[in-house]
Amino acid sequence: MRRINLNGGDEHDWPGAIIDASGAHRATNYRGTQGGWPLFIDHYLRRSGITDLVLFGDCRPMHMAAHQMARLIGVRVHVFEEGYIRPNWLTLERDGVNGHSPLPRRPQDILAAARSLPSPAPLPPIGASLGRRVRDTWGYFGHMVLGAMVLRYPFYRSHRPGSIMLEGLGWVAKYLTRGQRAAQAQSALKKLQGRDYFLFPLQLSSDYQIRVHSPFSSMRQAADYVLASFAAHAPPETSLVIKEHPLDATLGGWGAYVRDRAQALGLGERLIHLAGGDLNTLAQGARAMVVVNSTSATFALAGGIPVKALGRAVYAIPGIVDEQPLAQFWTAPTPPDGVIYDAFCRVLHRHCLVRGGLASESATQILIANAVERLMG
Repeated sequence: MRRINLNGGDEHDWPGAIIDASGAHRATNYRGTQGGWPLFIDHYLRRSGITDLVLFGDCRPMHMAAHQMARLIGVRVHVFEEGYIRPNWLTLERDGVNGHSPLPRRPQDILAAARSLPSPAPLPPIGASLGRRVRDTWGYFGHMVLGAMVLRYPFYRSHRPGSIMLEGLGWVAKYLTRGQRAAQAQSALKKLQGRDYFLFPLQLSSDYQIRVHSPFSSMRQAADYVLASFAAHAPPETSLVIKEHPLDATLGGWGAYVRDRAQALGLGERLIHLAGGDLNTLAQGARAMVVVNSTSATFALAGGIPVKALGRAVYAIPGIVDEQPLAQFWTAPTPPDGVIYDAFCRVLHRHCLVRGGLASESATQILIANAVERLMG
């Protein structure tokens, strides 16, 4: 196994030590320009005799170039991403993920592909820790910034918009206020008792699911669209619950935005903001769910709750998601076809998902074992 580090955070995670006598686990540090990267990766793949290239995400500029150069010389490409079904799973697909996934998109093709596949067996949950996530994030981004400051990686530019340092501070604030946010979530959840509500889970603006696989340039823009539609078309007795993404470390959060939009659109207490709470429980209690292309839609679909997807998503298949315009969806949401969704899940587990995670040592060990088995199979 070989690795290429593109910044100080990568090098911090994989410092280039030789793990065995053959040197098969050595890391190479690329310190050149983005313009020089395609020819570098082409030469590296050829010289090293690489047969398979593994990426985390397929939309980052450096990853896209590596992917395209690998295909030119017949190197197989495998892409990791956060799990299509969560928690306890990560995605690992050949050639691409999300909107680039090679999965079939027609119901008849899904049903045919699932015909001989078993249903996934129930398994115990995999451990996760917010503290571990905060520590890893600070370690990675701190060394990324340090690597740039000392000119170890002078040409590296992050694929993420916004300030890395502000995001790091946001993670610290998120960790320190976790108790306060949990209390606020409990207070907001009490308001839902007896209410008929739609659920709108937020995504990260930095996520390529928004930036590439949706019609929106940011999550704020998507929220403006959904809130205006809800105000204009949703039945007056319904509420809309906006649920923050658990990894959103934006300083200040979404609370002020939701209050401002509620006032501007005349929604008052019909608009409810949640910075915590169990998403699965919220989904099961909702009349329907609206997403851009979030994998959280699977929580609703698994319970037969209608879902409207505004962007490209692997589950955006006729019979699974509601295909009518959003304005009509508010008044007559259509539930998913259980047979098609069950077939879709069986195909996902067989071809796209590996068990494990990134937020604990045990989850990482489980992930490595299952990913190796998938890649070598």
